[in-house]
Amino acid sequence: MNLFRVPREFLMGDNIYKLIELTGTSSTSLEDAIQNAVTRASKTIRQMRWFEVIETRGTIQDGQVTQWQVILKIGFALED
Repeated sequence: MNLFRVPREFLMGDNIYKLIELTGTSSTSLEDAIQNAVTRASKTIRQMRWFEVIETRGTIQDGQVTQWQVILKIGFALED
């Protein structure tokens, strides 16, 4: 089951989309790892429309989670 669905309004029309794959990291949470990836990508990529979490993982030190890593696919509309 896919928990992250592309909103219907982004599937309509004649837009062409490109996908990229990014890995976001955070020492705080999965949500921060996602937001870090999206925020950084938004500095150079326009027309981002959706994301899909492909994989989650992290690092452990001394029995504690010390970093979250989230692999995402981000879709963005190609410009004319």
